[in-house]
Amino acid sequence: MDRRQALTVLAAAAAGVTAGAGPAFLHSGRHGSAQAHPRRTPVPPPDPGYAPAARMKAVTSPVRTLHDLTPAAPANAVALTIDDGPHPYWTPKILDVLAEFEVRATFHVIGEQVPGNARLVQRIVTAGHQIADHTLTHPINLPALPAARIQQEIAETHDRIAQACSVAPRFFRSPGGAWSPQVLEIAAAHQMICVGWGVDPRDWARPGIPHITGSLEQAKAGDILLCHDGGGDRSQTVAALRTAIPALKQRGLTFVAL
Repeated sequence: MDRRQALTVLAAAAAGVTAGAGPAFLHSGRHGSAQAHPRRTPVPPPDPGYAPAARMKAVTSPVRTLHDLTPAAPANAVALTIDDGPHPYWTPKILDVLAEFEVRATFHVIGEQVPGNARLVQRIVTAGHQIADHTLTHPINLPALPAARIQQEIAETHDRIAQACSVAPRFFRSPGGAWSPQVLEIAAAHQMICVGWGVDPRDWARPGIPHITGSLEQAKAGDILLCHDGGGDRSQTVAALRTAIPALKQRGLTFVAL
């Protein structure tokens, strides 16, 4: 099976609808302290339409464009992804903007923030957005960690999401776009497709509303856009999305969740 065929299989499994420099923050006081759990809590099984893990391992790099992930997506579609939440203040602000403009997005959430924000995770799913795995503690050096730690970072977040909203995540993104064959394989073993991005306004660094807005407005059909709802003050992101979303729509682009 070649790469194109493998991606087509994965797209069918996803049932519907990339990497670069990403957020530089770390969650202080938590790195290196996680302990392996002796027993995993059962989670809901994946959808019957999922591709077998062996087939998913055929993909050796993250998907970076919407149409590579889902060739059947509208030709004028883009995908907005929101990383590093859920955050009790900023995530609802972004959800309100998305609801105002009738946009569906994909939220890559950090596992350690899920239990305390279970209702917010449920709100994301109920609103029609996609929920995805972004590791347990957001280590930006994920590929350099021991195999057992990588497994925990990915698997425990997968389970916490499923427990919070009864939906198993279908997508995984490594913090900072740091990938390795081992990271890809572990994610695939949990039947998740690895996703990068194409447009990065570096909103995590708070470069200013004009910069974030201008970067987002350069998006073209098929792009996966990266923004953040956690990791610090996201007021610039909220304001930029309020301007960029209608501007992109006026250009004829439509938004879809992964």
